[in-house]
Amino acid sequence: MVLGLRARINAVKKDRCKNLIAVLEEPSDPKNIGTVIRNINALGVEKLYIVDTNNSIPDNWDDMRNRKTLLKSSVGAVKWTFVKKFESTQECIDHLEKNKYMSVVTSPYVKGKTNVVLQYGDFTQKRLAVWFGNEARGISPLAVERSSACVSIEMYGVVESFNLATSTGIVLYEITKQRREYQKTHKRGRKKDPDVVK
Repeated sequence: MVLGLRARINAVKKDRCKNLIAVLEEPSDPKNIGTVIRNINALGVEKLYIVDTNNSIPDNWDDMRNRKTLLKSSVGAVKWTFVKKFESTQECIDHLEKNKYMSVVTSPYVKGKTNVVLQYGDFTQKRLAVWFGNEARGISPLAVERSSACVSIEMYGVVESFNLATSTGIVLYEITKQRREYQKTHKRGRKKDPDVVK
């Protein structure tokens, strides 16, 4: 069993999306966090950052990996996914900017100076952080202000948005697909990062 798991981990390493971070800003439901962890692990996103001022999840990763709610709702993916917690949006943004990450936020509403529909964006930047807001309030004004673009999913029904778990799956599927294709042909990366808008 251990050898089979190790072989699986080694096999999927090459297809993981390097320098891609998903950020959850103030998620309110631990079950949603677990489902998002499952999504990002399945899609090959490198890391998950969580802004959690309410202390709804443990501070360190080892404790997260043993939290029954996260273990069950992520179907064990929390054991294999890097998760880092931040005390505030400002702290998370500062950390990302210090490490030269470009941030984009997601919202069903026009919020930023640059707004792009998911399938028309270019998400092949060298270092990219994709922000998802709180289930009820959405993304914060601070995250919008410090981001390069606001990304939306085209909607064709009466409802205006997807739930957190579904929207992370849809958005990150498109972004990881683009990045994997790009990684196959550009081993050394671009000299200059593209704008999100094509």
